[in-house]
Amino acid sequence: MSSGTIAAVATAVAAGEGSVSIVRISGPDAERIGQSLFDAPGDQPWESHRVLYGHVRDPASGERVDEALLLLMRAPRSFTRETVVELHCHGGLICVQRVLELVLAAGARRALPGEFSQRAFLNGRLDLTRAEAISELVTARSRRAAQLAMAGLDGGLQHRIGGLRERLLDQLAELEARVDFEEDLPPLDGLAVAEELQRVQVELRQLVADGQRGQLLRDGLKVAILGRPNVGKSSLLNLLSRSDRAIVTDLPGTTRDLVESELVLQGVPLTLLDTAGIRDTEDRVEQLGIERSRAAVQSADVVLLLFDLTQGWTDADQVLLDSIPAEVPHLVVANKADQVAAADLAPAQLCISALTGAGHDHLVEALLRSCGHGGEQGLQVALNRRQQDLAAAAAASLGASLEAAQQQLPWDFWTIDLRAAVRALGEITGEEVSEAVLDRVFSRFCIGK
Repeated sequence: MSSGTIAAVATAVAAGEGSVSIVRISGPDAERIGQSLFDAPGDQPWESHRVLYGHVRDPASGERVDEALLLLMRAPRSFTRETVVELHCHGGLICVQRVLELVLAAGARRALPGEFSQRAFLNGRLDLTRAEAISELVTARSRRAAQLAMAGLDGGLQHRIGGLRERLLDQLAELEARVDFEEDLPPLDGLAVAEELQRVQVELRQLVADGQRGQLLRDGLKVAILGRPNVGKSSLLNLLSRSDRAIVTDLPGTTRDLVESELVLQGVPLTLLDTAGIRDTEDRVEQLGIERSRAAVQSADVVLLLFDLTQGWTDADQVLLDSIPAEVPHLVVANKADQVAAADLAPAQLCISALTGAGHDHLVEALLRSCGHGGEQGLQVALNRRQQDLAAAAAASLGASLEAAQQQLPWDFWTIDLRAAVRALGEITGEEVSEAVLDRVFSRFCIGK
């Protein structure tokens, strides 16, 4: 990303939504641009970290564009460690866009996605783990995901990864010293070095495993509710989402298309897909819905197969069960328990009543277990996918170093893969990272952050 002064709307923009919108400006010309556009009446001192009241004016026509507040934060006491000006305008679509246009006309350029955060990183305000935590906090879909993002923002992840990297650097220094000056130094205990490398490897593998569990809290899960027509799929969706998102009638084939509902269960964001009942039909519209249902099953993280307990397990239910891809986790649930006193539940894993809510809690627990959910509440930090890949690569490199140790190869063979492990951990924190990687990381941020 190039230098200069950048600007962007730093708040969500929508008609009729939000009372305040913020235009953020950062760079060497930020204060000049603010002074050229903002008219502060009376004797208000233009000082850093002081809020001014006034109006944004079009310098060409003198027109008052908006009543606003201005906040000046002179370098280095700002998020980017550059001089930053924020114009707090009225919300909506028109005012904030007009203010941004004036800022751009005064010499700023539009900020790219994540450019403010990238400048904060490049100027030493944030390490890379904290910068990524900001993005994860903004996009968090559940309270627990936000808590994990805050742990990263507070430096928990930087501390863990930085500590492991320092331990590897200590061992690397000892090994490289023996490569060059072994005759002048006391003997090195190779077994102790190998044991330390193995301990770090175990911790890295645990961090990767924790990150994979934490990914559920970030990304959520897609759950397809599958079943024959009129087995209660829509009723179940309404029960889980606590709403009437789907049409519920006694007529088979009522749902003719996918109905989505987003909710959070035990801290895990879920997207529930109420699929059209799969059956043979001549109705072309219903056929399209059934085709989309089959596609949803293929892409789902887990399939909840519902069958009607009053009719028992049928050949048609078995066909649906057999249609679920082997690699997709599934849960077989018997519905309408309120209408049957006793019945053979096989092959159901549990029994519910979508109408009365009986079995709801057991269903939620079983559903999350089938997705691999468990123990996320105990997570303190969780690597994102980029960080997981690098931590796994570091652990693999340590494995290669340990193989050299087991074969009792010379010290320099140990150091080759040990250096690769150190580089991988440095790429997590940003201590060893290329410009291309930075561009890729920050391009995933929203504009204005």
